[in-house]
Amino acid sequence: MSNGLVNRLLATNAGWGALALRLPVGIIFAAHGAQKLFGWFGGYGLEGTGKWMASIGLEPGYLMALLGGGAEFFGGLALIIGLLVRPASAVLAFAMLVAIFSVHAANGLFMKNNGYEYGLALLAVAISLLFSGAGKASLDAVLAPAGGKR
Repeated sequence: MSNGLVNRLLATNAGWGALALRLPVGIIFAAHGAQKLFGWFGGYGLEGTGKWMASIGLEPGYLMALLGGGAEFFGGLALIIGLLVRPASAVLAFAMLVAIFSVHAANGLFMKNNGYEYGLALLAVAISLLFSGAGKASLDAVLAPAGGKR
């Protein structure tokens, strides 16, 4: 992989606003991923999550739980530490699109009815970070400062 590509992946000119998005949303994603992968925080772990995913048509359920949980857990950790935020945000945005369209869209907007408003908010943050990069106080900024120029 060329240094130019790596620098473009790590590049960020964003300020402190990206940090304000990365930390809380990274915690949310990592916690939800931990529920799916490990059964932490009241989750069902891979086995239970896999069975549920299979029951809604996401087959094979175990693999889908592994992929979804892994995207959320490791993507959330990436947001928290600010490393590879652009690719992590792309993966998280895709995960939220899957969640919105496979689980929540038929229920309307509002969370009260298990709607998609929460997934939509997380999708918006992921897309914002995909465009802006990690911002200040990130490993991306240390590794590829000022727009990817070293």
